[in-house]
Amino acid sequence: MSESVKLKLSKKDLETDQDVRWCPGCGDYAILATVQRTLANLQVKRENTVFVSGIGCSSRFPYYMNTFGFHTIHGRAPAVASGLKITRPELDVWVITGDGDGLSIGGNHMVHALRRNMDLKIILFNNQIYGLTKGQYSPTSALGTRAASTPSGSVDHPLNPISLALGAGATFVARAADTDAKSLGAILEKAYQHRGAVFIEILQNCPVFNDGVWEGVKDDPAGKQILLADGKPLVFAGGTKGIKLGAGLVPEIVDVVDGDTSQLVVHSELGSPVYAHLLAQLVQPDYPMPMGVLYRHDKPTYEQLAHQQVVDATTKLGKGDLNKLMYSGMVWEVGADGTRH
Repeated sequence: MSESVKLKLSKKDLETDQDVRWCPGCGDYAILATVQRTLANLQVKRENTVFVSGIGCSSRFPYYMNTFGFHTIHGRAPAVASGLKITRPELDVWVITGDGDGLSIGGNHMVHALRRNMDLKIILFNNQIYGLTKGQYSPTSALGTRAASTPSGSVDHPLNPISLALGAGATFVARAADTDAKSLGAILEKAYQHRGAVFIEILQNCPVFNDGVWEGVKDDPAGKQILLADGKPLVFAGGTKGIKLGAGLVPEIVDVVDGDTSQLVVHSELGSPVYAHLLAQLVQPDYPMPMGVLYRHDKPTYEQLAHQQVVDATTKLGKGDLNKLMYSGMVWEVGADGTRH
């Protein structure tokens, strides 16, 4: 074959020979297809791409991606991914997790991966339920959720994944729906270009244990989502309604009259963290939910700082000698008779 002929990566190249096994109607199928299609469009290097997952339905993901991958242990995917990224910073590392795996047993690891600004692309599938272990309520389940573990209804107040990510210090925070391939693809492309801690919440349907939990929000028949566009006002319901800030910075839903949006909040992906936190509070049932990139910010990543620290120390002190280090300072030898010298 001529060297001038360039082989283009396709979605099929990112598929494996493994049978994709999720329940019929599961939103994971749509997410998988969008990720494969997007990475093919980006012409990523498969040998430099790694998918790391924990435990849960979503965590089968690495088996279905024709890249490198790790299927790790419950909640520890961010920790494993962090170790991989710090030792192999040239790799593109994606983390696949769910609302139970990532926010319950894995909450601590999630928080610290985000606050360190590890260069990881973390995708959290949020179906507000434990699917793999048969329908227990999760940290994001709505108050009153009747599930296998809460037959009388959950009395826990749900965790807001976007608020958690922002509070922990993620530098790229977004939300998408499993079946909205166009919007999710656009977010994934931006996330791929970002250097730092990425957190993407995907509203995902579990047809077996929590079917229709996002009904209305994803399809927006009643104006239940705000499609975020940088530099554009927060409008929804076909542009007939919008969001303005009232007294005490409380968001208010108002009618848009004659196309006048002058009183509405204008979205900025590079806005202040205060604005991003306010945006994160727009959730059902009181408000339509923002969809798209809520916040992004550039700052040095953990691995950049750590590797520079090594360079600086080597420049100042010279190349280290492990053997010399082991025998320096307070050391002693134990003789054959047990005496210490």
